[in-house]
Amino acid sequence: MTRPLSAAQRRIVEEADPVTGRLKGSEAQLARLVLMKLAFRHPRPPHGHFLTPAGHRIREAGDEPERAQQPPPPAASGGGPFAARVGGEPPVPDGQARAREVRSAWQGLVEMRRMTNPEGATDRPCAWERAHLVQAAALALEAAGCRPAEGDAGDGHRVDATPQPEAVAVRGRGPDGITGRAAALERAGWQVSEHAQPRTGGRYLLASPRRA
Repeated sequence: MTRPLSAAQRRIVEEADPVTGRLKGSEAQLARLVLMKLAFRHPRPPHGHFLTPAGHRIREAGDEPERAQQPPPPAASGGGPFAARVGGEPPVPDGQARAREVRSAWQGLVEMRRMTNPEGATDRPCAWERAHLVQAAALALEAAGCRPAEGDAGDGHRVDATPQPEAVAVRGRGPDGITGRAAALERAGWQVSEHAQPRTGGRYLLASPRRA
């Protein structure tokens, strides 16, 4: 079992930058947090240390490492219990808990962009997102507060794969439909265009990760 955080370690985690998760502390303290998988060292100079999704969960929810050492969300590692809601899933029983999960997953994805994109760019999708288009677009929408459709008849959006390379379709139900979805995806670094269904005339979005 992982040892609980010391008072000094908890203070470092709690005082992390609320947006970037950047940490301040001695080299020994930061190295210990890396070993506990609560922080990572950026591979590029100046080699700062940042919270992992598990570290973010501790800072936000006050969890101990035993609880926070769950596999990170797919946006951070490609595996784990978190699943982006693409639309059509059952209603979420605990909206606040879900909001925390989405926020943590999005923070992990932003850090992945910082670590893997040229020059640490966070304003455009990374390779993981281009390999997981539906999940990445769904996470970007949910992190922006856009509500996916619930069940078979709920209002909101649904994200679907398309035959086109590096493109997903975002379709809407009810008055909420696709309203605001294009702007949310564009803010997350996606290129978006609006189209009409050939037979029904219904509107939908076609979105692709922006490369530059």
